[in-house]
Amino acid sequence: MTRKLLVEVAGVVCAPVEQVWTAVLGDAPDHPMRTERGDHTVAYQGGWWYRGEWSVTPHAEGSTLLHRVYCVAGPYWAVALANKGFAGFGRRTRRSFAEGLAGIGERLGCATRLVQR
Repeated sequence: MTRKLLVEVAGVVCAPVEQVWTAVLGDAPDHPMRTERGDHTVAYQGGWWYRGEWSVTPHAEGSTLLHRVYCVAGPYWAVALANKGFAGFGRRTRRSFAEGLAGIGERLGCATRLVQR
């Protein structure tokens, strides 16, 4: 599969991996997408170019939640052209991730913070 990383964002959730993993699975997309699951990883692929991968790993403060978005259609230049060069996509993705991270923290009753990558 051809894929190009468009954006990567991460955060720390001050809760155990299993609790965060359960919360991540509860936030699944509400539209039809192909889903692939691994050990504390999940990928959602849909539309004609989108693939979002999520993973939860141990961190000294609890867990790290990592989200990566890939373009899986090619050629990339054509996808970028059709999507206006993905202008603002990274910013919107980071904002949405930050909101979701805060929501997980609220549901689990713990602190969260974004990590610069």
